[in-house]
Amino acid sequence: MGGVILSDAVYLAMGLGALGAAVVPRLVFKRPLSMPIVFLAAGALVAALPLPVPTVDPVRDRLWVEHATELCVIVSLMGAGLALNRPFGRRAWAGPWRLLGLSLPLTIAGTALLAALLLDWPPALALLIAAVLAPTDPVLAAEVRVGEPTDAENDEDEVRFSLTAEAGLNDGLAFPFVLAALALAAAAGGDWSAEWIGRWLLVDVLLKIAVGVAVGLVAGRLLGRMFFRARTNALRLSEHMEGFVALGATFLAYGAAELLHGYGFLAVFVTACTLRAAERSHGYHQVLHEFTEQIERLLTVCLLFLLGGFLVTEGLPALTWQGALVAVLLVLVVRPAAGLLGLIGAAAGPKEKVVTAFFGIRGIGSLFYLAYALGHGTALVTDEARQLWAVVAFAVLLSVVLHGAAATPVIRRLDHLRRSSPAPP
Repeated sequence: MGGVILSDAVYLAMGLGALGAAVVPRLVFKRPLSMPIVFLAAGALVAALPLPVPTVDPVRDRLWVEHATELCVIVSLMGAGLALNRPFGRRAWAGPWRLLGLSLPLTIAGTALLAALLLDWPPALALLIAAVLAPTDPVLAAEVRVGEPTDAENDEDEVRFSLTAEAGLNDGLAFPFVLAALALAAAAGGDWSAEWIGRWLLVDVLLKIAVGVAVGLVAGRLLGRMFFRARTNALRLSEHMEGFVALGATFLAYGAAELLHGYGFLAVFVTACTLRAAERSHGYHQVLHEFTEQIERLLTVCLLFLLGGFLVTEGLPALTWQGALVAVLLVLVVRPAAGLLGLIGAAAGPKEKVVTAFFGIRGIGSLFYLAYALGHGTALVTDEARQLWAVVAFAVLLSVVLHGAAATPVIRRLDHLRRSSPAPP
């Protein structure tokens, strides 16, 4: 009888969550609040009450957490790539390139140093926590990402474009650093060793990135030709306007890249960008994007609700003040400083650089990387697993609340200043 009641409660929660995912974004629109804040708080509140709602233990349920977060990330990457209208180029993408090439390594180095000093963790664990917390995730603050795939002027301003493109690529480019932590742990345990670096550079950096990008380019071009220019009407899917095809493109690119031992996250994002480039002004991109956004929103709502419950029952009780300080310094000091350093010389204005550097939002990608690392790195299965989860979950909580509350007023102010500024001669 108890199992039946529990099952019914889960269905009730799922129904309320799905309805909330549709209603809450409209209720908080243009307010200093975000949908992720609401569902994170709801999960924490429900977990704190004596209700028969199951909670997730990421240590015990690691495999489930890994695959659920993996699915959410790849769907969000497809949506992000489809939304971007700016063609690839060294100058056009200068902001994201700087954030990826300079700010990402600086953020990882700074966070690893903090973890080593404050938590007294060995090099492998310090590098792991830094790599896990490296990816950014504008999905959790919709105001700072490019919106629907339209030609609207504000949708492709430098701040929104840089943050969206950065998040789309660093979900894949942080992977080599996670694998570096696993390789270091396997080679040296709690000490330092350089024996692993050569193979890591050749395989985990150069080869896997190349495979991911190549699969994305090939898949995007083939799908673009099929969707928009196939001679057979049944294959020219752009004329049928079916949004679920976006999932087919997502899974195809991700699965092919992973089977070829490349980075699937990179493949999905590159596929989406290449697919958008195949016919930039076609309305089918909006259909695909809307479908991925709906799936992404449902998955995000579910995961954040469960994360809120974990924080109340397991995460915050296991968190030490040193771990909390690492998260606070990452969000408030390390990422903003690394972002500003990376954007030195960029074409954006001073205010835009500050906003771009500040909104380094931590989210679902960090949860995936930690679950992946603890499952694939046998040398890292230590007593620190719960502390790792506590630090990462608190960093996501802090980022969701701080960035989610600040996004609307900050971006609205920036848009106002941009509109009121005189056009250059």
